[in-house]
Amino acid sequence: MDLNSVEEILDFAIKSEERSYKFYTDLAEKVKRENMKKVFLEFAEEEKGHKEKLLKIKEGEMLIPVREKVMDLKIAEYVEDVEPDMDLDYQQALIVAMKSEKAAYRMYQDLADTVEDTDLKNVLSGLAQEEAKHKLRFEIEYDEYVLKED
Repeated sequence: MDLNSVEEILDFAIKSEERSYKFYTDLAEKVKRENMKKVFLEFAEEEKGHKEKLLKIKEGEMLIPVREKVMDLKIAEYVEDVEPDMDLDYQQALIVAMKSEKAAYRMYQDLADTVEDTDLKNVLSGLAQEEAKHKLRFEIEYDEYVLKED
């Protein structure tokens, strides 16, 4: 990843949020549980909101403060990868979502580590923390639904 300007970094992040929006809307169409479909559509809207924030930041209208560190259950690190196909069960959908949020967190954290501008670093770190909260929500659901079902 060779991003040389604030604008390139923001454009990259905006495209990433667009992919995440599509990812969650597609995932919502693949799951059978209505409550999970609703959750994925809610996450799609949050990703859309991230894109809107990034666009405002790019236009100089807004900055995101750094948030406190989010707890990490690390469940995503210990489950096998799942391909998001049409026949996902609830457990598989949660795994796909956890892994996606983990990747988004790492992307924003890596971007924050590459910039020297304090305001942009804070924006990217704030977005990383938002993605960490998403991952935590899926990990908690996984813990409560999958791990305690035995």
